[in-house]
Formats: sequence, structure tokens, C-alpha cells
Amino acid sequence: MLKIKNLLVKVGEKVILNGIDLTVKSGEVVAVMGPNGSGKSTLAYAIAGHPKYQTSNKKEKNNWIIKIDGERIDDISPDLRAKEGLFLANQYPVAIFGLTVNSFLWQMYKKNRIAASKTPRNDAMSLVEFRKYVEELTNSLNLNLDLLKRSLNDGFSGGEKKKLEILQLLVFCPKYVILDEIDSGLDVDALKVIAQTVAKVAKEKKMGVLVITHYNRILKYLKADRVIVLEKGKIVKSGTGKLAEEIEVSGYKNND
Repeated sequence: MLKIKNLLVKVGEKVILNGIDLTVKSGEVVAVMGPNGSGKSTLAYAIAGHPKYQTSNKKEKNNWIIKIDGERIDDISPDLRAKEGLFLANQYPVAIFGLTVNSFLWQMYKKNRIAASKTPRNDAMSLVEFRKYVEELTNSLNLNLDLLKRSLNDGFSGGEKKKLEILQLLVFCPKYVILDEIDSGLDVDALKVIAQTVAKVAKEKKMGVLVITHYNRILKYLKADRVIVLEKGKIVKSGTGKLAEEIEVSGYKNND
């Protein structure tokens, strides 16, 4: 279980989130919705450990927690949180010139799948086997295989960047994934591929999913077990997947 309790997040002196309690169970899909400026992306970055977002001071330390399967991660760096099984799919993936997608994914596999699980060498994929595996995943996402030879996200379209985030997710195979507005800027076909892929892997791998979105459209393919609504840094409402449908029709103000 991914557990957040009494989370307070500041940027400078400004409080963005105040007293957030949230859980995501293995295999569960939880949607976070809310108007612009409500703190949705701040929640994602705070859980992942972005240094810009201050989550505590010494006096507050015992009053809030972020845990993965009972282990606290709120006092460790983002890379260590990833090793504990947390993955953040970014809304705006960055480009890294000179680092090819193939190389990046291979290093991710070696460090986070082999090393973390201590898989014996004779059970791990060879580089050749891994490349074939990645090509199969890439095809399943309707991505051009030529992108694997290019620098990470360099010159990629918005849809290609978002699909590459999902390709990384498939290779990394985390315990819990946060999708930060992964649906923004996507056409209908790309949205469907991404949402159905995440839904499938979440079910097969018992992966917990926290999907942050403005719209119900992604939830038509990635069914939410629960929907929570953020407003002004606080959870103001929660419900089933039907809540997202109601919001789509009548907006947030009519769902107070």
C-alpha cells in the first residue's frame, strides 16, 4: 500500500497542500481530480521527492508520513524512492541529448530490475534478449522503433514523449505509479493505447495507480476504483468512478 498521512507541502512560505490523507492499494486505481491550482501536480512531485516541494520541518516530522508497503520513504531521495518501487510519469518529460532511449532503458533494467531483485545472472535477460523485449513493448504502444536509437525525448512529439513514459514504466515495473496528467495533449488513439496499457499492467502486476487528471476521458479506459477531488490544497470530496462522470457533466462547483 502507498500511504500518505497528514501531508503538508510548501513552496517557499506558501502552503500548497494541507493535511492530505490518501492510500493506494496494490492493483487499485485512484484518480485525483480538481480545478487548476488545486495542488494535483504538487501532490505527485511531493510523493516522488522533488526538492522544490518542502514536506516537513523537524517539528513536523512525526506528524506526517509517506509509506510504501509499510516502509517510510519521506526521508529518502527520489532515486531511493524509485528503488522502493515508486514511478512518476511526468506531464512534461525532459529531453536528454546524447543519451539514447535504448541505452537509458537498458541501464534502467540493470539497476532497477536485476540489482533490486537480486536476480541471478542466468535468469536475467541478455542485452540482445532485452532489445527484442523492448521492441515488442514499443510496437504494442504504436511507437516508431527508430525512436529507440534517438536521444531521450529529443525532438519527440508530445504523444511520443507520453508513450515513452509508459514504455519506461513497462520496463521498470514499479509497485506504484503516479500518472501526472499523462492524458494532456494526447489524441484519442494515443490516449486509448496508454490508458489500456496501464490498466492491463496494473491488473497483471497488481500495480497501484494514482492517476492525476482534469478529465474523465482517460478513466473510460483506465477505470478508477476511487475518485478524490482536491480544492485549495485539501481533499473536499471522494467517491466511485461515477464521481468523475458527474464532474465531466456539471463541473466542480456543482459537485460541492
